[in-house]
Formats: sequence, C-alpha cells, structure tokens
Amino acid sequence: MIPSDIAERVDIIRSDRRTSTVAIRITSGGRIEIRAPLSASDSEIYRIIGTQLDRIRETLEKERINRQNAKAAGREPLSAEKLQELSQEAMDYIPGRCRYWAEKIGVSFNRITIRNQRTRWGSCSGKGNLNFNCMIMLAPKEVIDAVVVHELCHLREPNHSAAFYAEVLRVLPDYYERHGWLKEHGAGLMALNPNK
Repeated sequence: MIPSDIAERVDIIRSDRRTSTVAIRITSGGRIEIRAPLSASDSEIYRIIGTQLDRIRETLEKERINRQNAKAAGREPLSAEKLQELSQEAMDYIPGRCRYWAEKIGVSFNRITIRNQRTRWGSCSGKGNLNFNCMIMLAPKEVIDAVVVHELCHLREPNHSAAFYAEVLRVLPDYYERHGWLKEHGAGLMALNPNK
C-alpha cells in the first residue's frame, strides 16, 4: 500500500518502451513521474514505487528545499514573457555551440529544437535531432557546453555506457565538474519554470 501523500503525486506515463523496466523521475514541481511499458499493470507499478519509497521521499525533500531557497532568494518563477525571451536566447546561442562541438567530436546532427521541459536539460533522438531546455540558459556557459557535448556524444553512443562517458571525457575532461554544478543548482533553476 502506497501512502496517500505519495500516491497523489504519481503521474503514470505508459508508452511502447524499448525495455520492460519502469523508470521513476521526480520533477522540479514535486511530481513523481513514472514511465512504464504498456504491459505493466498498476499493481506492478505501485509495487516498484513501494520499493523506492525512501529514495523518493529523500528526493522530494531536496526538491522542496530547492524551491524554498529559490523563493527566499527572491527568485520567483519566470514570467511568460521572460520565458519566451529565454527560448529565443537559447535558439540564438545553442545551435552555434552545437556546430562548434560537433566538429570537434566528429558527428553531425539534424534539427535543433528548444523546449520548455520540466525535467530534462536535453535529449537526442535516434534520428539525430537535438532538443534543449531553454532553462539551461540560466546556467553558466561552461555548463551549457557540457549539456551540448553530452547530447552530441549520444550520436556516437546512444546510451550511458562506459564507452559513452569515455567519449564525453575525451572531449571535456572536466565534464564531471561542470555536470556537478548542474546537479547542485539544476533543481533551483527548474523551480523558476512557470510551467513546472
């Protein structure tokens, strides 16, 4: 039995996933996003949630503190106008960084899309299309580059294997330091998303 305070936060998203696993993600808005294959039953999904309750509660608490800190620092959610400006800034800036790093990595990409996502900083499709969250423009430029390199390296290694990270580190030896900034401050940036 899942506690009611957890159950009321759960959003189940079923899709034709390539794997049979159930993925759990805590959004910056404090929702528990469950991605599951079409074949997974509700009882199986909630059984898995039950095995992860401690980790879920810990992550929810961190997200709550990050939102509180952002508010205490006077960083209220962005206005719709500011969000639109941020999207345009990302569209003006990120493609150039993608071209720069793609040449160094030795890959080519197709389309770049700027989105306003609640959880992801970027993604790479199997067709070579790149997506980036406009909220990343609130991060330092070296952190933006780390996200760009991460997604471009997926064009060589479409997973998070040791080979993938070896490629990332070949290009950006200080990747973990840059990524560490995002792990520490990313939730606070996501808390400024008015659509969270």
